[in-house]
Amino acid sequence: MSTDQPPPEPPPEDDPFSKRPPEPPQEPPPGGPPPSGPSPGGAPPPGGGAPPPGGAQPPGGPPPGGPPPPGNPYGSPYDNNMPPPPPPYGGGYGGGYGGADPLTGMPPLADTGRRVLARLIDWVIVAVPLAIIGIPFDIYRRATEDGNDFGDTVNSLNGGSQLVFQLITIVAYVAYDTVLTARNGRTIGKKLMKLRVAMLNDGSTPPMSQSLLRAVVLWLPALICCACLWPLLILILILVDKPYKQGLHDKAAKTVVVSVPQ
Repeated sequence: MSTDQPPPEPPPEDDPFSKRPPEPPQEPPPGGPPPSGPSPGGAPPPGGGAPPPGGAQPPGGPPPGGPPPPGNPYGSPYDNNMPPPPPPYGGGYGGGYGGADPLTGMPPLADTGRRVLARLIDWVIVAVPLAIIGIPFDIYRRATEDGNDFGDTVNSLNGGSQLVFQLITIVAYVAYDTVLTARNGRTIGKKLMKLRVAMLNDGSTPPMSQSLLRAVVLWLPALICCACLWPLLILILILVDKPYKQGLHDKAAKTVVVSVPQ
């Protein structure tokens, strides 16, 4: 009689004791390479696949068109044809009042002789049309009669005409200087002499308010009462003023007159 026993039958597929428990997924060690295979979500694995749109970037550098590196939060002022940032307040022409070197960064101050010539040119440019306008006002006929006091002269026809013409003269000189200075800092005389009026604090063109103040201080006293004394006083102050060579009108408006190439 044979002692051989039949081989044991394999356990059924649904026998829970014969199945091994599923092994947990292995995590890569810290600092090791990432696991192979597709990344979650279908995205390409790091370091592989097609380069990002817009071209490749250098290793470690910012993406094209991205923010600048941390070392310079404002970037270079000359990147992408960007203009440099504006100078700080009070750091332009002359550095403002009280600076260590008030002439630092300022163009050459205008020569006094050229300023006088420019002023004479401007005076003639306005005076010639006024001389033509004054003919109907009969300002060139000196109607002086014995026994007339100042009140009679003012109340007379000739005195009234002279008063109107004087107002026209004041408006003409002040408006001429104000409008041209506020537009580009240059009257016709200053343009011919290659000069320009600039604000002392930053070198900009004087605004309308400062240009008007400058013209009033320059012309009003000379046209009302001090035709010779006032221009002489302004000239003396320009000659002795340091370091900006400012006349009374420049000090009132906080302006300087500088030389320009053209």
